[in-house]
Amino acid sequence: MNLIGIILQEEHAQPGLFDLNLGVSFWTIVIFLLLLWALAKYAFPAILGYAQAREDRIRELMESAQRDRDEALRLLEEQKRQLAGTRDEAALILAEAKQAAESVRQEVVEKAHAEHREMLERARGEIEREREKAVDAIRATAVELALAATSKLLGQKVQGDADRRFVQDVIARTGTGSGAA
Repeated sequence: MNLIGIILQEEHAQPGLFDLNLGVSFWTIVIFLLLLWALAKYAFPAILGYAQAREDRIRELMESAQRDRDEALRLLEEQKRQLAGTRDEAALILAEAKQAAESVRQEVVEKAHAEHREMLERARGEIEREREKAVDAIRATAVELALAATSKLLGQKVQGDADRRFVQDVIARTGTGSGAA
């Protein structure tokens, strides 16, 4: 049991955590360095290239966003200027419309006054004609009454045209003379 027991005992013995085995440590370092070299040669350039491309893309997007923001601000300022111009233009159009409306209103008022004066003149003319007709009718009635009264006073009938003209002349002279006095 001596030799076999010791060998068996060593096989089953558990190595300690801090036991240093030079063979395993050597190969671990070699494999680590080979892995590091392979990563540096093949993987890191691809990873760094991807990271650089992503960084460039993000930078480009930020620059594009800044350009878009600057363009939007420029357009906003332009819109504000146009809006102010449009407001001024609208105020001018409104002022012109008020002026035109006032002009039209003035024309309508003047036309209404002219029509009113014309209607008054026509009414005055009509009244004057009606007055003259009424005066003529009154004169004719007065002539008839005067002839009737004269014929009663004289006891004879007065019907001649000469008598009628005489009475009309007397009434016309009396009417003119009393109107002038």
